Amino acid sequence: MTTFSSANLSPAFLKIISILCACLVPLLVTGPFLPDLMVSSLSAWFLYYSLKHKIYNVYRNIYFYFFIGFWLTCILSSLLSDDILLSLKASVFYVRIGIFAIFISYLIGENKKILDYFYYAFLVTFLLLTIDGYFQYFTGSNLFGYPIIDFRVSSFFGNELILGSYLARLFPLFFALFVIRAKKKPQEVYLVFILFILIDVLIFIAGERVSFVLLNLSTLFVIIFISSYKWFRFVVFIISLCIIIFLTINDQKLYSRYIKSTTESIGLNSSEKFFFSPTHDSLIRTAFKMFLDKPILGHGPKLFRVKCSDPKYATGISPCNIHPHNFYIQLLAETGIIGFLFLAGLFFYFIFLSIKHIFKYIIYKTKWLSDYQICLLSGLLITVWPLTTNGNIFTNNLMLFYSLQMGFFRRL
Repeated sequence: MTTFSSANLSPAFLKIISILCACLVPLLVTGPFLPDLMVSSLSAWFLYYSLKHKIYNVYRNIYFYFFIGFWLTCILSSLLSDDILLSLKASVFYVRIGIFAIFISYLIGENKKILDYFYYAFLVTFLLLTIDGYFQYFTGSNLFGYPIIDFRVSSFFGNELILGSYLARLFPLFFALFVIRAKKKPQEVYLVFILFILIDVLIFIAGERVSFVLLNLSTLFVIIFISSYKWFRFVVFIISLCIIIFLTINDQKLYSRYIKSTTESIGLNSSEKFFFSPTHDSLIRTAFKMFLDKPILGHGPKLFRVKCSDPKYATGISPCNIHPHNFYIQLLAETGIIGFLFLAGLFFYFIFLSIKHIFKYIIYKTKWLSDYQICLLSGLLITVWPLTTNGNIFTNNLMLFYSLQMGFFRRL
């Protein structure tokens, strides 16, 4: 276990700040403002606290060094961009994401009860979202009157169709906390078993195809690699899959969304093939032209939205948006090959950890990573998975999913 030097925070203060961090789980449902305010405030406080009390060793790890290298690349790209102030808004304060991950890791070392606080925060939040989501699916509107949008369930997220993304990207962390939790009562295990099935199916009926793919990728990874609760997760997966197949056959809207619309989007029914869809294809090709024009450091974070309308870059039917909907393509356009290599390097590092775990198990019959870490690694992998559409890599909520899981990814 990694240990940190401490300035002897009082137990009461540790408890308060740990509970405050756990509140981030439900706050992410409210929108970007409150989570960003909390993360920015806690990160600023921890930076001040750690420097004041000379707790420098918390920053001495490969993940933080890697993050700082990426952050400095983003700042340099901003300083060389055509709109320095706009670009710096995205890059300068991005450092809070890395500091917050270090802060979470530090709190785990100081107060193991934070694992319980986060576990219950996930349990209650996911349970409420599940109840509300199914209520919306069966009645047409959720408990607060938000109607289904385009036949897609959104629950408390209202007009934002990100219920599936929230559940799928944070589910590995929730499962990791369940796995590591000691002295689970039978009633609790049964409740979580049913909840997991409902969550799997809810992500499907939310209509977010990328989130459903990411859920299955993380699920298969966990089933293959973990030892404890392997059959637990496998049975949940099989039951969920049977329900999903039944729903697809009997719900024409779901069938159209997942089968018909998907084949049409990627051009399986025509001679012309696309990256994900004609719209996404247009954005990707536009971003790639931007990369070719400035291949080393790109045009600057946040500047795809500005440059995409330039005739020398704009390609296809819909070349402009605030981002090109893929992390890797966005970094190529906005931070060049240097920024891209940081993300690609992180992805291959996670792959390396997985292979090393397999190697040690086959050769030495020992587990290099704990089941807890394997669950978290599955969440980190789907966060940086290259072959899907994504949101904006400089968006607070998306990076908080990564920051939280990286903070928890440590030996216990």
